[in-house]
Formats: sequence, structure tokens, C-alpha cells
Amino acid sequence: MVAQQLVRAGSIHAKTSMAATVAAVVLALVSLPASYAQKSEKPARRVVEHVTPEYPVSLRAAHVGGLVRLSVTVSSSGNVTKIDLIGGNAIFSESAIKAVTKWKYAPSAAETTAEVQIRFNPDSPSVP
Repeated sequence: MVAQQLVRAGSIHAKTSMAATVAAVVLALVSLPASYAQKSEKPARRVVEHVTPEYPVSLRAAHVGGLVRLSVTVSSSGNVTKIDLIGGNAIFSESAIKAVTKWKYAPSAAETTAEVQIRFNPDSPSVP
């Protein structure tokens, strides 16, 4: 009987201790300085001159579509200075890179990098 009471008392103490630990962790996370919070992304630079990629005729006729993801570095004056292929359908990458190289962005105080996604849809009249 005494052993059962000790087990119950230990169980209650363990639950109380666990609750106190969880409360302390939550309180610590809530009181972190704002500098540790996730920062929102800066607004994307506006494209002021957009060149539409050419859709390879044979691929459109065969109903082949896909997405190309590019990392685009833009100078402060708005010129595209570097393009890296991140992923997507490689058969469209040459057309996408050729077009994005000609894009012009709004001027900015500094060089920026952005991810650009270009979708090639064979059912669309043109690539957006």
C-alpha cells in the first residue's frame, strides 16, 4: 500500500516537473529578441523589360512542357549579370536563359539575386 502511494507521488512529481520544463522552454522561446525571428524577404525587384522565351516548335508540337528554375543576379543598374540553372526541365534551359539574359530590372541600391521560374506549357499560346 505504501509502495503504491510512493509510485503515485513520484508519478505526480514527474508530471509536474515535465509541465514546468515545457512551460520554461515556451517562455524562453516567446521572450527571444526580435532579431532571432525569421526575417521577411525583401520585395522582389520589378522586371521592367521582359523577353518571352522561345518555345521550341518541335517540343510544343509533341506536347512536351516543363519548368525551368534559374538563379538570376542583377546589377544595381538593373542588368542581368549572371544566370545559374537551379533545376527543372533541361531541354528548355537554353531558351529560358537566352530570354532572361535580355531582361531589365528596376534600378536598386545594390546587386540582388532572385529565383526565376519559367513554365513552358504546350497548351498556352505563349510562355508567360
